[in-house]
Amino acid sequence: MAKKTGVKPIAQNRKARHDYFIEESLECGIELKGTEVKSMRQGKVNLKESFAMVKDGQVFVQGMHISPYEQGSIFNTDPLRPKRLLLHKSEIRKLGAQVQRQGYALVPLDVYLKDGRMKMNLGLCVGKHLHDKRASMAERDVKREMERALRNNRGE
Repeated sequence: MAKKTGVKPIAQNRKARHDYFIEESLECGIELKGTEVKSMRQGKVNLKESFAMVKDGQVFVQGMHISPYEQGSIFNTDPLRPKRLLLHKSEIRKLGAQVQRQGYALVPLDVYLKDGRMKMNLGLCVGKHLHDKRASMAERDVKREMERALRNNRGE
């Protein structure tokens, strides 16, 4: 059987982009069980309340909900179990040092299938304040109005 290539998006964490400034992002693998992979391929994963943390020289993602696989019987695992992220040791040390600083968090941004393997885009983020959220919403509204005006001018 030929090896599958390309990128297929599985899930996105849109709330993270609203709540945080993304300083840096990096791609990492996810250590999963067989039925978790099958369930994720069906798109049954939720990243909304998930976060990552560095513990004992390893990075774990907490709160990522993977629904149990329907045909999985006894092999299904706990949907909210911590999943280990696969990163190089130097990357883990660098992330651990940056998370120690005030206000930084590791947040999963999206999960996708790349060349037959599950990957996660992990973001090093700083929390937004309420006025920052309002400013980004205002910018988005202005951009939408400009696009709408351009569309109306082209149609006439």
